[in-house]
Amino acid sequence: MSSKRMTTIGVIFGGRSVEHDVSIVTGQQIMRALDPERYEIVPIYIDRDGKWFSGAPLLDIKSFESDVRVREGVEEIILSPNTNHHGIIINPLASGLFAKSRIKRLDVVFPALHGTHGEDGTLQGLLELADIPYVGCGVLASALANDKEMAKVLLRQHGIPVLDAVSFTRAEWTQSTTKVIEHITAVLKYPVFVKPATLGSSIGITRVQDADSLRLAIDIAANFDRRILVEQALTDCIEINCALMGNAQDITASVLEQPISWEQFLSFEEKYLRGSDGMKSAERLIPAPLPPQVTAQIQEIAIRAFQAVDGRGTARIDFLVKGDEIYLNEINTLPGSLAFYLWQEMGMPAREVVQKLVALAQDAHAEKRRSSYNYKTSLVALTAQRGLKGTKGKSRQGGD
Repeated sequence: MSSKRMTTIGVIFGGRSVEHDVSIVTGQQIMRALDPERYEIVPIYIDRDGKWFSGAPLLDIKSFESDVRVREGVEEIILSPNTNHHGIIINPLASGLFAKSRIKRLDVVFPALHGTHGEDGTLQGLLELADIPYVGCGVLASALANDKEMAKVLLRQHGIPVLDAVSFTRAEWTQSTTKVIEHITAVLKYPVFVKPATLGSSIGITRVQDADSLRLAIDIAANFDRRILVEQALTDCIEINCALMGNAQDITASVLEQPISWEQFLSFEEKYLRGSDGMKSAERLIPAPLPPQVTAQIQEIAIRAFQAVDGRGTARIDFLVKGDEIYLNEINTLPGSLAFYLWQEMGMPAREVVQKLVALAQDAHAEKRRSSYNYKTSLVALTAQRGLKGTKGKSRQGGD
């Protein structure tokens, strides 16, 4: 009797991002949730300098209490964009008599990277080149959702309400500080939120009550991004979050949650350092105490927004609600803890969530393969015969 081959899942976490530590926790949660009898789990850790590693010690979060990179069994790797490799090259710079490189093929990659160099479409682009199925949103959706300014532009075009904001670059701030502040105060009223345009986990975000605090808040945000967003704050409101799962037109919305924070804004510490379970440890009301029609409206807007950015796989969409007013605040294409706690409220344990997400990744890759990428013409042969137009000088064939 032959046993069915296990699916090899590469879980990528860490990364060259200020959300590095959050990503380690998310990666560990995903690997713990994956069924070891169904999947072969390959941990892939990217350190703060952008070096890639793999090995059994990376499966244990306790290994990260010291420098995990020097532990026995941890080897340096690269993820190859070569479609023939379809995975990682272990010990790629092998040298010496007994050292050698080897290839580990991956059936699916499960990104667990938050923010820059991972959740922003960059890793997704590498995986597209490698032709490896991967969990979550593609290049476009990841880049759009990660960019708070561009997300607002797109969502407005789709009739989805978002708060007013002023955006500018670090260079504009440095060169024309007074002009930038005058523009902000002409368009917005205090209080406002100052945010780096492309970060998450509340890093670099400041609530500003007056002009005296605005300069400092912008200086802080400018340390984390070359583009800054100053957004109108909505006072006396509540935050409502909704997780999504699915591809194309088949999207499921989760039960809603209401995070509890006295500032109406969850800091990094409130999100991750209050307990041991990541976002799950923050105080929250599940389900959110809203009228049924408001719950349904938020879930419908969440699905529309996810489809507007061409989302797939999963996301968590955060809203601000004040009476009858509903504003979409942020789209997180890789939510902390993968919003396990929300799906659990709907009777879906973490193991089932990751299994469903892997299946959605495989479905998305199968859909991609329906497109043709090989289109041969006689253009090169004809150009070689006729010569290149618009160039000057002699041919470099055979040297100068």
